[in-house]
Amino acid sequence: MRRLRDLADRTPAGRERYVDLLRALAITMVVIGHWGVTVIGRDATGQPTGHSALGDLRWAYPLTWVAQVMPIFFLVGGYANAASLTRLRARGGDAADWLLDRSARLVRPTSVLLLVLTGAAAVARLRGVDPSRIREVVWFATIPLWFLVAYLAVVVLTPAMYALHRRFGLAVPLALVALVGLGDLARLTGSDELSYGSYLFGWLAVHQLGFAWYDTRATPPTATGTAHAAPPTTATAPPSAAADAGGPSTADRPGVRRRRLPTSRRAGLAFLASGLATLLLLTGPGPWPVAMLHVPGERLDNLSPPSLALLAVATAQLGLILLLRGPAERLLRRTGPWQLVIGVNLVVLTIFLWHLTAAILLIGLLDTTGTLPTPAAGSGAWWAWRVPWLLLLAAVLAVLVAIFGPVEARSARHRTARRAGRGTTTRAALTGAGYTAVVVALLINSATTKRAPEPLGTPVAALLVYLAGAGVLRLLRSGWGTRG
Repeated sequence: MRRLRDLADRTPAGRERYVDLLRALAITMVVIGHWGVTVIGRDATGQPTGHSALGDLRWAYPLTWVAQVMPIFFLVGGYANAASLTRLRARGGDAADWLLDRSARLVRPTSVLLLVLTGAAAVARLRGVDPSRIREVVWFATIPLWFLVAYLAVVVLTPAMYALHRRFGLAVPLALVALVGLGDLARLTGSDELSYGSYLFGWLAVHQLGFAWYDTRATPPTATGTAHAAPPTTATAPPSAAADAGGPSTADRPGVRRRRLPTSRRAGLAFLASGLATLLLLTGPGPWPVAMLHVPGERLDNLSPPSLALLAVATAQLGLILLLRGPAERLLRRTGPWQLVIGVNLVVLTIFLWHLTAAILLIGLLDTTGTLPTPAAGSGAWWAWRVPWLLLLAAVLAVLVAIFGPVEARSARHRTARRAGRGTTTRAALTGAGYTAVVVALLINSATTKRAPEPLGTPVAALLVYLAGAGVLRLLRSGWGTRG
């Protein structure tokens, strides 16, 4: 608590606290949503299994328009990435430095999760557990890595996409939305493989809006490259950094090439109304599903890959965010709420990565003790079990965060070693290769079926590629390769 008080007291006056609140709320809603819709049953062998209750609760589909908060995470990610990138460049760093700093925050906690799961899988295999069963458990625990693959890819592209934003402004997300529309058209005509680009285009579109939001608060840099009246940064600042260090140096353009996001109350109402109207058209007379989460049996999936309907939800959510901004900022001026937001953000990725592992551990514990309820989805018993189920899961997750959260908290304070000298091109290439290896490895794991006979839970090829990529990034962060 003392550290949280210190961080709260040292928060720069210009910090956009609302961004931190939105990040914390988004991840919290994801965790509660995954836990809340879980249905526990048993397979033919009597082993516990889990699946989503959404398929049995069709009346709840419109609620997913609020519960699907991944667009919010990419929106605030765009803001935070633009802020940290411009801040680092003001200190003389480059895109490779920035990627290495981001890798410390994103890759370290992920590495811990994979290594712990691999160790547990190895022990289970030595005890004679079937490899297919091991893979099924690890597959469930690593479902969050589906999202992380997309986010890591967006992070890698941030320097290039921010340069496009500086030149073309809001025309960039509009072009990306058009590409998502073409992907949806391909899916509707049976050419699903032509829509795979939407996995990237959809999230990039929302991420670009975060750039535009950041530009509404940034101040023009001085002749030496630093911002006027930029608040000082601290090594112990909570995630997403301290203050805006730089921003647009020229006046905003008119029309779709403007760099700054309209943030007035009128703009918020316009985004909310247009997003909802478009969503109703796409999911009413249009062929897009109402649910914004995966539902087995639906012909289309609004999430995998992101669809126009999901981007309409993102637009409506943006409007709601702008409308609630004033009251939220007043709330965050109070010490208590702001300390809570700081605390969640210090371990926000740990919470996200481990929340399904917490469910596995609780299910295993209750099954071992013979106290695991398995009520049918939507039944009175299932609803009555929701509150104790969530409370027990929160307790298990709290233990996991206490154990593994310090890894993320320390990573948030990391700064890559930088030395002048030759080898910059090689270092940048190695940084890109390391990041690519991590993304490819996580993609291989996510694409491997949940019943594949993998004795280590994670495919061996994916594990080796991941460790190689993470190892290269770790060496580069320590300063290796900065000299020619």
